[in-house]
Amino acid sequence: MTSGIRLPEINLVVLSGRLTRDPELRFIPSGRPVGRISIAVNRRFFNKTSNEWQDETAFVDINVWGDAAQRVKDRLRKGSPVLVEGRLRFRQWEAKDGTKRSSLEVEARRVQFLETAPSAAAGQAAAAETAADAAADSESVPATYGAADADATSDLEEVAL
Repeated sequence: MTSGIRLPEINLVVLSGRLTRDPELRFIPSGRPVGRISIAVNRRFFNKTSNEWQDETAFVDINVWGDAAQRVKDRLRKGSPVLVEGRLRFRQWEAKDGTKRSSLEVEARRVQFLETAPSAAAGQAAAAETAADAAADSESVPATYGAADADATSDLEEVAL
């Protein structure tokens, strides 16, 4: 028997970290782009038992859909700092060898770039950045969720920044 309490269905993730590899860009059969990034999210805490500071790192896979996927591919590189807002998605599938696989991923709603776009010419002085590059600092790239969520996408697009 359930109590009469209805909990809100909240699935919101906000993470900051650095890319662990260069972004990947693919296209689903409909032609819609999907980018994949992986970030390292660090947590530093004091262990009272050992009386020492400790670091813990979580590696998180993130999917970025639509036009935002191309911008992420163009602007980010391994080591780039980002802030990601999205939702958790649990996927299950069967591998070619018949084993069952699963993963917990983030479907990005927004990816915020936390540093200036890299210069086109290596070694170019930071003062020589174009006005467009300077304006792109902390650029926020809105993204809608994946094609698998077609029913929910229309609602999500209304709140995408």
